[in-house]
Amino acid sequence: MKQKTILTAFGGASPEHEVSVITAHQAMAALSESKNFLLKPLYISKSGRWLTGDALLDLKNFENLKSLENMCTPCNFALNDFGLTVLREETKGFFAKSAETQIHTVLAAFHGSNGENGSFQGVCEMFNLPYTGSNVLSSAMGMDKVIAKKVCGSEGIPVVEGFDFFETDWAKNPDDFFAKAEELEYPVIVKPVHLGSSIGVKVAKNRSDLEQAIEVAFRYDRHLLIEKVISPLMEINCSVLGSGNSSEVSVCERPLGKEELLSFQDKYLAEEGTKGMAAADREIPANIPKKLTEQIQETARKVFRLLGCSGLARLDFLVDANSNQFYFNEINTIPGSFSFYLWKESGMSFPELLNKLIDNANEEHRLKNRQIQSYETNLLSKKAVTGIKGLKGTK
Repeated sequence: MKQKTILTAFGGASPEHEVSVITAHQAMAALSESKNFLLKPLYISKSGRWLTGDALLDLKNFENLKSLENMCTPCNFALNDFGLTVLREETKGFFAKSAETQIHTVLAAFHGSNGENGSFQGVCEMFNLPYTGSNVLSSAMGMDKVIAKKVCGSEGIPVVEGFDFFETDWAKNPDDFFAKAEELEYPVIVKPVHLGSSIGVKVAKNRSDLEQAIEVAFRYDRHLLIEKVISPLMEINCSVLGSGNSSEVSVCERPLGKEELLSFQDKYLAEEGTKGMAAADREIPANIPKKLTEQIQETARKVFRLLGCSGLARLDFLVDANSNQFYFNEINTIPGSFSFYLWKESGMSFPELLNKLIDNANEEHRLKNRQIQSYETNLLSKKAVTGIKGLKGTK
């Protein structure tokens, strides 16, 4: 059987760059167990360079990113002589022929902006490549906390009370936003709208805290969200796999941090830092009432379908520990470590999970390509052109 080339794409210009590297390496290690796949890395540097090469397969090489770039080969997507999309590697010799690799599926392992937000998915769409995860629109909505919550709230899914604003508005009159935050009553939580991994997120207990939290968050995003803090808080997450009305849901987890709000340090800087989200302290399955588990799982499936997601996602919920009232917090359309630890507890191994993800990508691609891609009318024919008013040179 001919091996299928899986192009694992990761890195990117994002504050979550390093987390993406860990997720990609976890996935490649799991896929290497299968003889059906030929693994090819596509690393996008922090400056936006597209690189490939065997040096990217060794995680130790990422300790010095500048040195790593010098060990790799620049590359890009291109169409070969047969009209098929390939990964084309640049060559230095004038007469040297560029190496080309035909791609079966792109395994997207980005986190955060410029990768998880639909931008890379758009490139794959332009080159008609099958890629794992959600499409351009769903990825963009999932990355935008405000849009995702507005869509969910409009369908009756509970979300935490809050408001959003842009840096330009804040600069004109910050007192307006202090007043709105104080209407929610302290403590409040400040979040960059387009980031994950708890980066730039901070709880403010007074006006001084709030001003500092806003200034820090604006370093990462020009669009912020301020919400009322749920206390006492439990964070409950679960994962959804599939597409549309055909999806399955994992067990629930309760992440455990040193603080009530799970931080970037809690998620990624544990003792086993190279394990990404798999290293974070957590309770799986979450020790919560069965009814609450079922309600959160069903809501996760509903949000996944409502946002038009496919492939794999992790959905995070905030729960009032006293009342068990829960709120949709965010969806991660490319979750850290692909949430394999949740599916492992649901009876599915990491390689099985990735195989399902790859199969889903190809099925979505097949269904898309069944649709008519062009309309057989030449608008530039002589008859059509003469009918366009105002076009110079026509009679």
